[in-house]
Amino acid sequence: MINALESYVYASIITENTLGTSPWGFITGATDIGYRESFDQGLGVGSTSLVGTNEISLGDMISNPGLALGQAAQNFQGALVPMAIQSALTSITFRLGKRLLRRPLANVNRNLVKPMLGAGVRL
Repeated sequence: MINALESYVYASIITENTLGTSPWGFITGATDIGYRESFDQGLGVGSTSLVGTNEISLGDMISNPGLALGQAAQNFQGALVPMAIQSALTSITFRLGKRLLRRPLANVNRNLVKPMLGAGVRL
């Protein structure tokens, strides 16, 4: 259970820094990446802007992979150091937490989980 939580935290670090959303938001997010054209009547000038890049979803990856992957790569390059720091702190935190909670977790596994669910399941 704790290992699954640690894995989710690592996945969250990666998706939030590269895609701008959580792992769940990546799966369920809106498909809205693309170009938007606007025209200024007063100046008589048209412009094209990239929209939907703040949160990249799986739908964005499928509908427009070039734009989505390009933005994700750009975000990755900009967030490499913060991701490394967050990953290191996560590793240290979970390592210390597992060490501090070793005895209570063993007690729960031995007295509650094993009698109820069997030998193959543990926290």
